[in-house]
Amino acid sequence: MPKAVVLGGNGQVGSAAARALLAAGWDVTSSGRAEDRFPPDLREAGVRFIRSDRYAAKDLCNLLHEGADVVVDCVTYTADHARMLLPFRDDIGSLVLISSKAVYVDAQGHHSNSVEPPVFSGPVTEGQATMTSSDIDYNSPEGYGANKVAAEHVVIDSGMAVSVLRPSRIHGVGAARPREWVFVKRVLDGRPHVLLARGGRGINHPTAAVNLAALVEFCASRPGTRILNCADPDAPDGLTVSRIIAARLGHTWNEVLLDAGAPEGLGDHPWNTLPPFVLDTSAAKRLGFVPVGTYADTVGPEVDWLATAHRSGDPTGILPAPDDSFFAHFFNYGREDAWLSG
Repeated sequence: MPKAVVLGGNGQVGSAAARALLAAGWDVTSSGRAEDRFPPDLREAGVRFIRSDRYAAKDLCNLLHEGADVVVDCVTYTADHARMLLPFRDDIGSLVLISSKAVYVDAQGHHSNSVEPPVFSGPVTEGQATMTSSDIDYNSPEGYGANKVAAEHVVIDSGMAVSVLRPSRIHGVGAARPREWVFVKRVLDGRPHVLLARGGRGINHPTAAVNLAALVEFCASRPGTRILNCADPDAPDGLTVSRIIAARLGHTWNEVLLDAGAPEGLGDHPWNTLPPFVLDTSAAKRLGFVPVGTYADTVGPEVDWLATAHRSGDPTGILPAPDDSFFAHFFNYGREDAWLSG
């Protein structure tokens, strides 16, 4: 059996990749810093877990010194992180590196984390310009994509067979920031209305973790050096996303499609991106890759996971806290009701 090592195996992407590799007949080892976070279903299926700090050279050596047919790196964020893999290049059959669509910039240098949103003429291909590589704080808006670019350069120039995958908004069970919660919570709160800014026309291309995992396995089984976008085969707008989630939970509501005259921020949601940010995934398709399914096909388990957690009192703490700075403003029901009644 070919051997796979997943760095960052406890996370949403790493665990999904391990499942896809295991299903395709790989012998899989996952690593992470906390054994109690390792998904039980993977352990029961025969995936080995090794407690290891990806950013500690000794731990990485202990994990990779015997080599692997493929290493899937879900937790490289900087050039320095990428360089830590270079001593093992002769013993790694191929590398699959998870990057991000955050690397792309438009003609004015705007990117997905900049104050001014990027404006692209259409779906973004892998040939689109990227940020200038940098080593500023990768947790900052300007640093995240720039550091990902720097990491990509290191591995592509390494001489290894490297597949760099650039996903968009990743969704699925285990998401650390489950954007679908914005609509799931509204349903569970029994809201009779859903307000959608700019008519719900905003689009920010989603990527199902299972689709990304399928592309990981596809590339692992076909080693080569390439850069590939990864996103769902469809790019639903905010209105469509709200309808898919409401339907999954058996809920109906009055859709209030706001125009430019509505107060700023009213009806905001995580897909409220105009001009749309859509990835062109034709390069992967030309290689023969077939995704698992559309957004509607793949989002259901996450919606159920969130709803079940809410209804059970969230005993494992997976739901965003009420004061979470990302989510809090989406649930200002008092402001919505005041506007509707006025």
